[in-house]
Amino acid sequence: MEIRQLNYFIAVAEERHFGRAAKRLHMAQPPLSQQIRQFEEQLGVRLLDRTTRRVDLTAAGQVLLDRGRRIIDEIEDLEAAVYQVGQGSTGVLRVGFSGSATYGVMPGVVRRAKETMPGLSLELHGEMLTPAMEKGLRGHALDAALLRPPVASPDIDHRVVAREPLVVALPSCSPLAVDLPVAVHELQDQEFVTYPPESVLFRTAADLCRQAGFQPRVARIAGTTATLLSFVAAGGGVAVVPAGVRAFQLEGVVYRDVEHSPQIELAVAWRRDDRSALLHNFVDLVVDAQAGPGAVR
Repeated sequence: MEIRQLNYFIAVAEERHFGRAAKRLHMAQPPLSQQIRQFEEQLGVRLLDRTTRRVDLTAAGQVLLDRGRRIIDEIEDLEAAVYQVGQGSTGVLRVGFSGSATYGVMPGVVRRAKETMPGLSLELHGEMLTPAMEKGLRGHALDAALLRPPVASPDIDHRVVAREPLVVALPSCSPLAVDLPVAVHELQDQEFVTYPPESVLFRTAADLCRQAGFQPRVARIAGTTATLLSFVAAGGGVAVVPAGVRAFQLEGVVYRDVEHSPQIELAVAWRRDDRSALLHNFVDLVVDAQAGPGAVR
């Protein structure tokens, strides 16, 4: 049974007339009649009762009409789904992101995806460090990642989508918690709460302190931004974080600008050999979602 034959039969069965069905199919009536006869011979049953005035369905014909309509509908749905996947408008992406991107960046990305790519389902993996996201991309556990460069693996491409300064998160009771920029050397006597040593932010903050003439005294290491800021709120130390973390407001924590702060990059990354249209549409979406102050175009 061919889809073409099924469409011919459905047209005749619905019109109950070969002439009208032929007109609907944009073909001559004799070839249509021949096609229906060959179809019946192929199936070994009579599908239509023909008279000079009308065409009626046999019981077998009624079954074929009912189920044939469903089959045609399913085929059309399948064609549409295949087309949408091929165009990169629907599907699932597994996306990792750094903890510091959780509050300032990811809400905008998720919101933009919902608005512009309703067929996209995001499987989100948060509070990851750049080395872990690189490993996830190489091992096909992730399709994309929002991470802090540099990217070590030559198998991974990335686009920088934003640059932001660093700020210092302070306990609200700290003498430094005044509405002025904090000079890095003022943090010399403070205990630090930091991200793990393998993180880009740990290395950046440590370099900043060394340039100011001191080695930071690390009191606690936190694997997530929320945990890090909870320690700060409890008076457990100060933390150097990207400015986007300001979006996370926690009682007992104040954020202050850092004098002469370097800019830290945020990038969207993916496997170099991944040609998925869905993935590359998502990459463009991330760039667009970050358009504005600090964006890299």
